[in-house]
Amino acid sequence: MRIVAYGAGAVLIVIGVRGVAVHLAPADLAVWAGWFAGAAVLHDGVLVPLVLAAGAATGRVPAAHRRIVRAALIVAGCVCAVALPLVLGYGRRADEPSRLPLPYGRNLAIVLAVITVVAAVAVAARARTARRAGREGRS
Repeated sequence: MRIVAYGAGAVLIVIGVRGVAVHLAPADLAVWAGWFAGAAVLHDGVLVPLVLAAGAATGRVPAAHRRIVRAALIVAGCVCAVALPLVLGYGRRADEPSRLPLPYGRNLAIVLAVITVVAAVAVAARARTARRAGREGRS
């Protein structure tokens, strides 16, 4: 099954590269390659070390809750990575107020709060289930 998945992934990569090569002019291809390389550097040089640091930092979280906390941190980090250009206002122009018109910083804070609440509810539910199982096991 793994070989089938690898084969399917390779086919999709070839289709994607072919589409980029066919539909982009040579000058645009260089710009695309620069963005692609930048994304790889951002992923390998920034995102992965931050994920590893978060994993190490959550080592003191009780084992039963560690996966939930780590998942919440990873999701929050990815949301921040996507929202950062909007929060910083990249692309905003004074002469065109309809471009990036929303309060992206506030909205990011709301999304991060929702992620935190969902993780806290999941930790509380897991703790409650464990306590209930412990009481039933003693009876």
